[in-house]
Amino acid sequence: MTRSLWHHRDFRQLWIAETASHVGTQVVGVALPVVAVAVLDATPLEMGVLTALETAAFLLIALPAGAWVDRWRRQRVLVRADVVRALALVTIPVAYLLDALTLGQLYLVAAVVGTATVFFDVAYQSYLPSLVDRSQLTDGNGKLEVSRAVAQVAGPGLTGVLLRVLAAPLLIVVTAAGYLLSAFFVGRIRHVDVVPDRSTRRRLRVEIGEGLSFVVRHPLLRRIVACTGTGNLFGSITGTLLAIYVLRTLGLAESTLGLVLSAGAAGGLLGAFTAARFARVVGEGRTIPLSAVGFGLFAALTPLAASVEGAARVVLLVGGSIGVSWAVVVYNVVQVSFRQRLCPPALLGRMNASVRFIVFGTMPVGGLLGGVLGTALGVVPALWVAVAGQLLAALPVLLSPLLGMRDLPDALDATSDEAVSPATPG
Repeated sequence: MTRSLWHHRDFRQLWIAETASHVGTQVVGVALPVVAVAVLDATPLEMGVLTALETAAFLLIALPAGAWVDRWRRQRVLVRADVVRALALVTIPVAYLLDALTLGQLYLVAAVVGTATVFFDVAYQSYLPSLVDRSQLTDGNGKLEVSRAVAQVAGPGLTGVLLRVLAAPLLIVVTAAGYLLSAFFVGRIRHVDVVPDRSTRRRLRVEIGEGLSFVVRHPLLRRIVACTGTGNLFGSITGTLLAIYVLRTLGLAESTLGLVLSAGAAGGLLGAFTAARFARVVGEGRTIPLSAVGFGLFAALTPLAASVEGAARVVLLVGGSIGVSWAVVVYNVVQVSFRQRLCPPALLGRMNASVRFIVFGTMPVGGLLGGVLGTALGVVPALWVAVAGQLLAALPVLLSPLLGMRDLPDALDATSDEAVSPATPG
């Protein structure tokens, strides 16, 4: 199966495009805050607004975006989203060279790029099932996660090297180039996805409702979404406080924070390589609750580092980062592949958009909650609250039929409770 996918021309184009896109995203994820702080002297509140604008689109337009993606050719959506992101980002170095760059422009670019990213993410997850056989989805998603993890490892390091020779606004050109490269390779895909007949379209509200209904009514899918959304909520608390915790509370160097982040990326890469094998050995169904429990257990190593001294702190931080990322990627590869197999092709865009609306919509809330808890309780107690929340997030899938299932349903109409009884106990 692995060999066949590497020799699958259209999948190979998508994989290359995804890698280029993810590298670009990682570079801009470092460069844009540097521009705001170093060039425009942004305050913490202004940085919070900038961060919120980068993800707000998932909460605001993910649902209609899913309905629109199901009406359009997904290949065109991917290409146009990449081109829009590239053009928006190019305005930053241009304005910088003209001495006209403002924080308001950064806000606008962040919002535009975030909006295009919503369409890109919904479309690419909906596009993969039309390119490969259903039996290859886990393998395909694993390979796409490899590209994401490689980008997370290489992106920050590449950015650090380039910042030594380029001003941060000029570095954003690299990101724009990555998006254009992604558009080029997506455009090389020969498969033509089928667009539903216009005469079958209904009101947008009705079509959005179908996507939401599919997610919340399926007895397994709603448990997975509840787990993911809750995990993202409390995980965002940790993400908000991590830099303050490492640099101020623990008194460690900035290079140590970089090591922790890179270790997390390496853990994600390990998860991408081992997810399919882990699922075959443990069972697809069991993999979801077991990896969900792993989120919280590995996350506990981060606040636990405050109770030790010296090198042990770094060991716990690095170990926790690797473990959390590994568990998250294994969980994502299996549950995303399950969703793609389960959902009717005509509903894929709306289903993926509904999932993203729920699970990513909690992240801005978690970021704000992290700031409030960190101020009211202190950083370390707030991190323990995050750990407790991530452990609780596993309950919807832990207390479900998934723990007793080896194989997950593989039927388009598997939407009833009868479809989730343990198919292959053992």
